Amino acid sequence: MEPLRLRQLFARTLRASLASPLVLAGCGIIDLEGYSAPSCEDGYLAVTGLNPAVPPDFVQLRNVYTDFSPNPPHRGPNILNSSGTACATASQPSVCQSALDALTTEKGFLRSCGNDACTNYFLATTRGDDVAAIDTLDGLRSFLGTIDTAQEAALLAFAQGYNLSCNNLARGAVRADADGGFHVITTQGHSCGAGSNVTRHILSVSPSGDVKEESSAIIERGNPGCAIGRRPQGLRAADGVACAEALGRHFAAAAHLEAASIQAFLRLREELALHGADESLQDAALASALEEVMHTQLSTRLAHRFGATPPRPQVEALPLRSLFEVALDNAVEGCTRETYGALVAHHQALHARDEQVRGAMARIAEDETRHAELSWAIDRWAHTRLSESERATLREARRAAVAALRAEVATPPDADLVTEAGIPTPEVAASLLTSLEQSLWA
Repeated sequence: MEPLRLRQLFARTLRASLASPLVLAGCGIIDLEGYSAPSCEDGYLAVTGLNPAVPPDFVQLRNVYTDFSPNPPHRGPNILNSSGTACATASQPSVCQSALDALTTEKGFLRSCGNDACTNYFLATTRGDDVAAIDTLDGLRSFLGTIDTAQEAALLAFAQGYNLSCNNLARGAVRADADGGFHVITTQGHSCGAGSNVTRHILSVSPSGDVKEESSAIIERGNPGCAIGRRPQGLRAADGVACAEALGRHFAAAAHLEAASIQAFLRLREELALHGADESLQDAALASALEEVMHTQLSTRLAHRFGATPPRPQVEALPLRSLFEVALDNAVEGCTRETYGALVAHHQALHARDEQVRGAMARIAEDETRHAELSWAIDRWAHTRLSESERATLREARRAAVAALRAEVATPPDADLVTEAGIPTPEVAASLLTSLEQSLWA
């Protein structure tokens, strides 16, 4: 695949996708009778609707990033939403307000850690002259007292690492039960990259605050469209990302995969050198690794903006591979998945409603197109050194990878990922795949 032809193919396919309807659809079948959506503000569970054991004057949901990298930038807490009037009954309101403004913590009732950083969620409260951070699960339970509102049940589920959608009942909803408890529909996991999935959990929350899983089911398989970089062999599965927003979970998972791609390209460079590839191919692999560093930074910033921390990639140390093994991995990860991922990045740069996402994806798309071009250049170089039976195996592996892609993109993504991040719907994704299959993978 020559670079000019690949770019022309992308441009032709994207022109067609601009006319494609962005149909939003739900997924999974579940009885939602009696359930209602949790109250949300700006994409996060709202702190209105709480009935604490001792009511405060003011309560505010915050998160704060703890950065463990060398010379980390100073970051104060992010204010997510509030209820009440700060320092309403304080004897010295200005002193109370100053203490509230400075309030932070290194703990959280929900703590999510990843690439040299942790995100901690906590409540900031004022009651009279007291300013406090509620930053442990036990502290949250004590603050809430008896769980007697739907919002308290939702917040307690979130505090234990479950995600609740604000706009999709099948992924975030609460129902009051006759015994005074609640049922809460939640999810865990993410759908970024092959092998990932979203699991729906139905929880029971008792008045005393006990949270129990009653059932679980996988409702969405990983969308490889956000796995823009190469996945290295030996990449261990990451834990789910704890975040209220689908956008945060998506970009945290994307940053995790981009970081893993750095190691994939560095290893590829070593293997190309081992098997006598031209220096131009080796240099391109190194340049790709450096570009993946920037992609990781871009995706991490977006993840942080939407309240998530990317998990650190863990890759097992494996020996360098034979030429056939390198070519086989390249046929699947590079010529198929990475090529499709580059096209999806261009689609996001065109369709994402969020301006920062569009800007990031425009930069990433250009780099990933070069990475796809490198994959096809490696494919041409390796083919001249492989036997006919080995080349046939590569063709069959690529066909199987395309079929796997079709199955993976058939599940509708979260509505916010379609509108704000420009992720293609199943209908559009199928169209993109068909275009590549007819013009490139045939």
